Amino acid sequence: MTEPSSGVQALTRGVDLLEALADAGGEAGVSELAGRTGLAPGTIHRLVRTLLHAGYLRQLPSRRYALGPRLIRLGDSATRMLGRWATPTLTELVAAIGETANLAVLDGDHAVYVAQVPSPHSVRVFAEIGRRVPVHCTGVGKALLSALPAAEAETLLARTGLPAVTPSTVTDPDRMRAELAATRERGYATDDGEQEPGVRCVAVPVVGAHGAVALSVSGPEGRMDAAALRRAVPLVVAAGERLRTALAA
Repeated sequence: MTEPSSGVQALTRGVDLLEALADAGGEAGVSELAGRTGLAPGTIHRLVRTLLHAGYLRQLPSRRYALGPRLIRLGDSATRMLGRWATPTLTELVAAIGETANLAVLDGDHAVYVAQVPSPHSVRVFAEIGRRVPVHCTGVGKALLSALPAAEAETLLARTGLPAVTPSTVTDPDRMRAELAATRERGYATDDGEQEPGVRCVAVPVVGAHGAVALSVSGPEGRMDAAALRRAVPLVVAAGERLRTALAA
């Protein structure tokens, strides 16, 4: 097997370093990065100098390193492409179920909608692209939480709390833990008027090399009754699997 060139190896290590910083919450010191990547501190210092010069990292007054502002442009472009790649799957879901299909990602402590195909009905659920919503009371948010390690999900919810958005919002930590455990086991999350009264949603996490996104279908409770939800669940789960395969291609 051919050994990678020094340039390819440096690029691979640089990407590993950026991903380790992202996994650490966007900020870390050299020793923490060494532990996460397995790279020697001297190698990390050399990579950091290059990434700092290019604007992909910045150094904080504490001497720790953080993701730099130049990554914002790359992230915005990648998010737009993600929405474009997901649109055929969303369109198929709308055709099969008749309700609005959405794609969301985790951004900090919130879920953000990055793509949507609306229902053909005149009365339908609509979420603006770019809208940030709480994770504890939305189907996409709970799906994204379920894709995180349990301890990481707990830490996020400890930061945000479980404020009541509607009378149906889950505000008890033990009940939320149980709901996330059930979501992980069955593979999908639900939202029954927890973020908007009269709106029901089923969502699935889509996990792969790209990280995690959430795919959902939402509609008014008058159409999304118990029978409609039972029909929708396997269709949304299957769509999530198709999207996972598409994003891995």
